[in-house]
Amino acid sequence: MAMIPPIDYATASNEIRAEHDRELALRGRMTNMKRILPPAAHRIYAEWFTLRDLLKPTLDDRAIWLFSKAVSETMRAEIPVTFFRRALIDSGLDPENIEPTADEALLIDFGTAVATDANAVCDAIWAGLKARYDEPTLVNLVAFAGIMVATCVFTNAVRVDLDPELEGYRRR
Repeated sequence: MAMIPPIDYATASNEIRAEHDRELALRGRMTNMKRILPPAAHRIYAEWFTLRDLLKPTLDDRAIWLFSKAVSETMRAEIPVTFFRRALIDSGLDPENIEPTADEALLIDFGTAVATDANAVCDAIWAGLKARYDEPTLVNLVAFAGIMVATCVFTNAVRVDLDPELEGYRRR
């Protein structure tokens, strides 16, 4: 059970209800993590979507999912791992048997390195990234990794309950 209870919509302030309603209109659902976050924190974590959209011209969904899953697995964050397992499975992929492309393998290595120790991302990974991506993409990629790390920290520290719709996608 989560260490911090979700916000009760029925008794919440108008500001909290408005943020809840905005999220439902944008994405069609409220995850258990988002149900805990007050509006300002919710908007900060929701910038994940903004950064993802900035990366999309360069990185396809699969690359973003594999990168995000690598960060999440390294941080042992069950909710994000399961979220990205669902994305991969629902797109017809087997998360345990994906052969990453060279670019995806580099992103997986980078995500793992950032989540392990952001102070120790090796020069070889940086050289590979700089050879493939322009500077704005690199900045957005690092910012995106930061939001992924923050999401993992939050879900782990608060012990957010796994969303029921993710249950069938858990790694067994």
